[in-house]
Amino acid sequence: MTETVSEVLRGLARRRATGESCELCGTAIGDVHPHLVEPNDHKLFCSCRACAILFSRQAETKYLLVPDSGRLLPDFKISDDQWASLMIPVDMAFFFRSTPAGRIVALYPSPAGATESLLTLDSWQELERDNPELGDMHPDVEGLLVNRVSADHEYFIAPIDRFYELVGTIKSGWRGFSGGSEVWGAIRGCFDRLREHSA
Repeated sequence: MTETVSEVLRGLARRRATGESCELCGTAIGDVHPHLVEPNDHKLFCSCRACAILFSRQAETKYLLVPDSGRLLPDFKISDDQWASLMIPVDMAFFFRSTPAGRIVALYPSPAGATESLLTLDSWQELERDNPELGDMHPDVEGLLVNRVSADHEYFIAPIDRFYELVGTIKSGWRGFSGGSEVWGAIRGCFDRLREHSA
């Protein structure tokens, strides 16, 4: 999983340097554009709007359209004990339902990239019972994004590309042991943008 995310980030960096273009048809696109995901490899593709509509609506397509907005969950219920039972070593994580894996996958960002955490089914089922909205997450393209770093914990149903953005921000900007003030400012910016585009 870490290698796949790293490949995605390197691809995004190359495209920014040479100008954004649709990875399916080659058409020039702006900085803000749709993304498609290939669930089997967790690969993310930049797309023009025409290809996003075309490929995501084909019955036999291998691509899924990533939503362009998230949902803030102000009433999300999770105790400190429940969080500890998820065995995430940091206070930021992304949980999504992987169709190929047939289970919930838990990832957390680190200076080395995205790391998969082993998630017990019982822990997730308990969380779903307390928060029924988790059952409405679209598989492979969106998931629960948790931010418990700040005093005011935040929980979102977020598009998967927002998690890739967060991973890229941390991987490219982390300095030393604590990361540095610059990367933490960039992390806050990621969540500010997600908040702006959340219902």
